[in-house]
Amino acid sequence: METTSGGAIHFTSPEVILFSEDVERASAFYRRLGFAETFRVPRDGPPIHVDMELDGYKIGFASMDSSREHHGLDPVAGGQRGTVTLWTQDAAAAFDELIGAGVPGLAAPQIWLDRLLIAWVQDPDGHPIQLVQELSDGRSTIA
Repeated sequence: METTSGGAIHFTSPEVILFSEDVERASAFYRRLGFAETFRVPRDGPPIHVDMELDGYKIGFASMDSSREHHGLDPVAGGQRGTVTLWTQDAAAAFDELIGAGVPGLAAPQIWLDRLLIAWVQDPDGHPIQLVQELSDGRSTIA
């Protein structure tokens, strides 16, 4: 953390951390989506925290048990607690590929705001993942 000349706090390197029942399973899932692992604790054995990055976007996964034990937090285990948005050039194809690989689908591709094609899948911890495609001509690529 840095301070500016006026004394205001300036934060750097923002990152979203999602709580996970199984950090190894979560990080393996996001690796399949193209994320690269940048940090892991501990280095050997089952991780309690993993950070990943894709095109400058940072996301991390923290063990629910470790978050309770080490930080005194009370993460919720169920429900849709946040979402990850991934932009793609073909949301319908991405949805079909992920569904074909066994990823649970939440909503098939639909046009939204007459300019976006959006589909939803779910990661292993129940977090929704939004697949978004910008439609340059306003028409869907839904087959």
